[in-house]
Amino acid sequence: MDKLIVKALEVREHAVVHQTGYKVGAALETIDGKVYVGANVESPSAIIHVCAERTAIFSALSAGERKFKRIAVVAERDQPIPPCGFCRQTLLEFAPEIEVIMANLEGESKTVKLSELVTDPYLFQKN
Repeated sequence: MDKLIVKALEVREHAVVHQTGYKVGAALETIDGKVYVGANVESPSAIIHVCAERTAIFSALSAGERKFKRIAVVAERDQPIPPCGFCRQTLLEFAPEIEVIMANLEGESKTVKLSELVTDPYLFQKN
């Protein structure tokens, strides 16, 4: 099993899921091989939630990382789960060339380029 999937599985157990009970883990690899992990965090008030993918990328960015190779996302689903729209946009802004590994608990996985998930991206441009 891919080391990123293993890391995402491990961190998934640290998810804070007050509302849904739905745990997601993510592991983000930099171009020099460092790995940053994240789990989804749900607010008890049901207003603010942060997905595992964004938790991982914000952790890496906070550590000074800027170049990313791939991210693995693991959740308990029948099919490997793709990142949500917010996560796709965040990845697009900070890691447009990233490879996305989607996996479930049964060991099934699918790997795609982010560009396959975001076909008509919004990118802010200064005038």
